[in-house]
Amino acid sequence: MADKFKATWVSHSSSGDFIQCPRLYYLHNVYKDPKSKRKISIVNPYMSLGIAVHNVLEGLAEFPAEERMKKPLLDMYDSEWEKVKGKRGGFTDLATEEEFYERGVEMIKRAQNNPDIFNDKIIRIKEDLPHYWLSEEDEIILCGKVDWIRYIEKDDSVHIIDFKTGLNKENDESLQLPIYTLLMNNCQKRKTTGAFYWYLNVEDEMTEKDLPNLEESHDKVLKVARAMKDAREKNDFKCSQDGCRGCEPYEKILKGEAEFVGVGAYNQDQYIIPVEDNGGGVIEF
Repeated sequence: MADKFKATWVSHSSSGDFIQCPRLYYLHNVYKDPKSKRKISIVNPYMSLGIAVHNVLEGLAEFPAEERMKKPLLDMYDSEWEKVKGKRGGFTDLATEEEFYERGVEMIKRAQNNPDIFNDKIIRIKEDLPHYWLSEEDEIILCGKVDWIRYIEKDDSVHIIDFKTGLNKENDESLQLPIYTLLMNNCQKRKTTGAFYWYLNVEDEMTEKDLPNLEESHDKVLKVARAMKDAREKNDFKCSQDGCRGCEPYEKILKGEAEFVGVGAYNQDQYIIPVEDNGGGVIEF
């Protein structure tokens, strides 16, 4: 019988790391610091902004539908921002921090001004981290958490909604939607009838996405997952470029060229990477 403690766990973020660079995948998802016995991660303003905004909006799922938009969302955002202020959020100067803080304020206001999805009923999956056996034979588990699962009462179905806080649109080749659709199909009983991205940075309305074919999604995700498992078994995590923009920042941590800023919410050692030479021969944090 397959053992979930020996299985290879695959998510949208970990598979994305692997596709970008196997060395990045290893350093971010497999490697543990010999001293602390913890995994390592890099904090930066974009990540911290995303965490703060997501925590506010996803946190609304804790309240009944009729109460959600009565909550002081900007106050909630300020509370979340306190957790990512300063270097622990990857901010090395006050001006940058204020710029990103204000971006988050605008996103929260956009959500307040377009409250329809928050007024609808939702579905909550009981598990903190929904997961299922993508392949028991290969001992691979697929896991992940959808930002918002809207319940459609008229046909007893659900919609997948993902909040986007970055500047770029999700690539059509991304495995995010195939993975989320597979998780919804296997971790709850209702049919998925819609999927939407909400680019909170620029758009008032959500962008509807075509639902991927389940069988094709399974095959596509499993192919990447098997490659990830094979790399782990062979301990083969080479960067195709012998150093790329994905893995090089993590290599700086191993070389002692990054600044430790604390232990994160997922028990990872967190670092910030120094700003490159500013032209005066000085490298600054």
